[in-house]
Amino acid sequence: MNSYKNPLEERYSSEEMLFNFSHNNKFRTWRKLWIALAEIEKDLGLEITDEQIAELKANAENIDYDKAAEYEKKFRHDVMAHVHTYGDVAPSAKGIIHLGATSAFVGDNTDLIQIRDGLLILKKKLVNVMKNLADFAIQYKDLPTLGFTHFQPAQLTTVGKRATLWLQSLVLDIEELDFFLETLRFRGVKGTTGTAASFLELFNGDYSKVKHLDKELSKRFGFEKVFGVSGQTYDRKIDAKVVALLGNIAQSAHKFTNDLRLLQNLKEIEEPFEKNQIGSSAMAYKRNPMRSERIGALSKYVMSLTTSSAMVASTQWFERTLDDSANKRLTIPQAFLAVDAILLIWNNIMNGIVVYPNRINKHIEEELPFMATEYIIMEEVKAGGDRQEIHEVIRVHSMEASKKVKEEGKENDLIERILNDDSLKLDKSKLKEVLDPKNFVGFAPIQTVEFIQNEVQPILDQNKDLIGLEADLKV
Repeated sequence: MNSYKNPLEERYSSEEMLFNFSHNNKFRTWRKLWIALAEIEKDLGLEITDEQIAELKANAENIDYDKAAEYEKKFRHDVMAHVHTYGDVAPSAKGIIHLGATSAFVGDNTDLIQIRDGLLILKKKLVNVMKNLADFAIQYKDLPTLGFTHFQPAQLTTVGKRATLWLQSLVLDIEELDFFLETLRFRGVKGTTGTAASFLELFNGDYSKVKHLDKELSKRFGFEKVFGVSGQTYDRKIDAKVVALLGNIAQSAHKFTNDLRLLQNLKEIEEPFEKNQIGSSAMAYKRNPMRSERIGALSKYVMSLTTSSAMVASTQWFERTLDDSANKRLTIPQAFLAVDAILLIWNNIMNGIVVYPNRINKHIEEELPFMATEYIIMEEVKAGGDRQEIHEVIRVHSMEASKKVKEEGKENDLIERILNDDSLKLDKSKLKEVLDPKNFVGFAPIQTVEFIQNEVQPILDQNKDLIGLEADLKV
């Protein structure tokens, strides 16, 4: 309890994402890369024996972290510390571990594997958020609600149509995520400055063997694409791009929670509130939107990290500089862990979200009379009235009704005023029929259905194996 603990680990992120960026996963991957390198080099004619490779495989997970720490303190070099630690348990292979490679061979390739696997973990959670939102949108596609512009009452929409706006952002995000995965390249085997000079010696100048080594190793780790050129490291634009992608997902999540927090204040829609949950230590009645607020907090953090990765990518010198290393160790895992938590919380919200139709309708009734005035003016003109004169009559009634609402706290009596105005010739019984909120939502219901069918459902169908997710929170 006397040292700092990362809240993303203790409070928020899933075990699968924590493992993805764990020491065990990282350094086991280093050893897998060294084994694959040795195997392919042997196939290409280097003097490496089956016994050496067998010993490497037998000790692939036999990692003495205390010894590695001792070596790193001595060498001030993390990769060489693990080369020696591995060599100690596989002595016959000690001389061929890391043969021809540079530190970025294990470091960068492992980073790319973790980035790819991290995105696949996030994609599952993202698809489930989309599924939950799509179901919500269809369920409430016909339920009228006040639309807001500038957070001022505007024309009606439906609860389901509003949900499609949250979904639209996620459609853009998953398209970007899929494109990133499709185009992600492996660093492969490039040598110290990207020239593969060490392999020139090992393979006696046979460039075809170097190319085979590069492509074969990449395929073994699931990458069809490999960087054609590099310096010592892969292009740090990859890091900037993936953190920007994570920042975009965070933006979408934050937008959703902003809306939900406002709706919860209006008492129209609420995030889940558990039986024993406490909203405030002082105010026992409170039902704070803690899940939405947590998403907002984490989203702000992720968005702030996009600048960090951009600065690293833009300030790399020539073939390599090490001022990226400490930054990468912090930024990449933290961004993934935070977005993992964001999507986990978002799914949890959607699994228990509550809608209050009566409260929604009460707010509509307070504003709908004002929205009906355009219809009233048109009906009066049809009945032979003067548009400007009618507009003035309606304006006066509207101002008086508004005054009653704002200054006296009374109900909106605009329609009653209009019905009692003998100067107006419209069909008063028809007016009452027209004031059904469903007459004011435009094409919102069909737009909702079409959007889900045409843009969301194909994504869900393509990823149906990812649907289904436990979304319990740690705290």
